[in-house]
Amino acid sequence: MTDHNSNWFRGIVIVLALGTALGCGFPSIESMVLATPTPATVPTPTTAPPVISATPEAEEAANALEAQVVAVYDLTHQAVVNISTISYAYDFFFRPVPQEGTGSGFFYDSEGHIVTNYHVVEGAEEVTVTLADGRTYPATVVGVDPTNDLAVIQIEPEAGETLPEPIPLADSDNLQVGEFVIAIGNPFGQTGTLTIGVISALGRIIESPDGRFIGEAIQTDAAINPGNSGGPLLDLQGRLIGVNSQIISPSKASAGIGFAVPSNTVRRVVPQLIAHGRYPHPWMGIDPLALTPELAEAFRKAGWDAPVDHGLLVMQVADGGPADRAGIRGGDRILRMGSYRIPVGGDIITAIDGEAMTNYKVLVAYLETYTEVGQTVKVTFIRNGKEQTVSLTLAERPQ
Repeated sequence: MTDHNSNWFRGIVIVLALGTALGCGFPSIESMVLATPTPATVPTPTTAPPVISATPEAEEAANALEAQVVAVYDLTHQAVVNISTISYAYDFFFRPVPQEGTGSGFFYDSEGHIVTNYHVVEGAEEVTVTLADGRTYPATVVGVDPTNDLAVIQIEPEAGETLPEPIPLADSDNLQVGEFVIAIGNPFGQTGTLTIGVISALGRIIESPDGRFIGEAIQTDAAINPGNSGGPLLDLQGRLIGVNSQIISPSKASAGIGFAVPSNTVRRVVPQLIAHGRYPHPWMGIDPLALTPELAEAFRKAGWDAPVDHGLLVMQVADGGPADRAGIRGGDRILRMGSYRIPVGGDIITAIDGEAMTNYKVLVAYLETYTEVGQTVKVTFIRNGKEQTVSLTLAERPQ
């Protein structure tokens, strides 16, 4: 043993001896290797809360609702179709680049007519329909109406082939907030998807693809996502109450606020699309500006004494149009307001058939929902500070 190792060994012996003399114990190698940790204390589990059983009446109601939803799906899902479209854009070198789109639709009759949204087939050069059973057909566009966001396409089955039963239409004027509704469509390409919710609100006004407005739209919290467009919104009897059309969502996915074009609009528009390929929209022949208290006050400060704070200021009247024939007048002078030149001094329309007209959106929605070409309406307006009413016969809006 070298001196170094000898000194090290003697040091260990001295430490052990001192420890023994001072009463210090050292664990044995065996105890160090074989010792097991003290087991942790296992907490006593808390008592689970008692299960609250539904009353027999509640269970019966829930089971009845579930059975009704299943029955509606079994009755109608075969009539819901998947629509695929191809349109063409052009790259920097003017080469055609195909653009694909998808949506939903449903059979309107036994002649192969399918109702969907206008924006589903807008600009499409190829349209393909896939049925719930997997059959695929090319489709032709029969008619479109951008203002109501509706379109009709048609397929032609082979001889001997049968098509699904069409979905019957309910009266959307009889709907109530809180009623259960069912949406069926193809969100994100997932065919035959059912979602359920309630009617959240009625009488909404939503913007059309052509920048006009759809009145009496149905708001629902049933999940509606991209691909649901054009699919049916149904009541618990399996009848169509609306055509799913739009959502409000920052993420472009369902946020619980969806809108459907009401079935009574479908009832009014679709036969015209099938018969004529378009829908004739009622037209008054005016260029209106909505008055607000702030705008009326600005007019007064600029030199024109607006007689009221609300209504539709008629800036111009189309020569020979319905308003012109009814004697309604447009502006008789130009008011400069900054960089704007506004015709003022014309009649201010306050109501049509007794319904208050507060802005352009309300006007368009009322005409589209409650009137038609050739119908005569009562127009109430202010002229020279006095209220007057005239009869006006609506014409067709120029194409």
